[in-house]
Amino acid sequence: MGPVSAKSYQGQQLVRALPEREGKVAAQRAKQEIDYGRRGKGYIFGAFQPATGKAFTLPYDRRTIANWVDFLEQVEHWIPAEVEMVYAIIDNLKAHRATDVLLFSLAHPRWEFVFQPKYAAYLNLIEPWWKVLRSLALKGRRFETWAEVCKAIAEATTYWNAHRHPFVWGRRRRHQPRRRPGIALLAKVA
Repeated sequence: MGPVSAKSYQGQQLVRALPEREGKVAAQRAKQEIDYGRRGKGYIFGAFQPATGKAFTLPYDRRTIANWVDFLEQVEHWIPAEVEMVYAIIDNLKAHRATDVLLFSLAHPRWEFVFQPKYAAYLNLIEPWWKVLRSLALKGRRFETWAEVCKAIAEATTYWNAHRHPFVWGRRRRHQPRRRPGIALLAKVA
């Protein structure tokens, strides 16, 4: 999930109207203080099972090949042994194509790496899940240290796994118009 910093994250704040003056309601603009703090940053690595909705995240201080292979080893232990094939859909980051990752795939034959085309992040189901995780863990909060960010991510992942559901690619149903009940209208015959 990209570089994540210990800083303030924008959220939805209630904006109250100013008191009436001479019969007119004055509007107030939403404001957020400028956050210049550099209080540590790192990277969140994540794995996701769309069929069950189960997620796994781990924070790392840097995005290196060694951290990526360590994360893959952690995911190997997280996935049940009875799963025959693991398809890892990943982007074309240099660390994802390193020699150590090739050695990992040789040591673990059930893994198959599928590289998504460049400029096609929408094909990877973890991308919309990252949006959900950011909303659960970061939105509207201020973090002083990287440890606080890691704790928030862990709590959000635990919450998600407790309330998980199968993740479907595409538009959510609540955004689709409802069909009106009844018989379909037939064309008028003149």
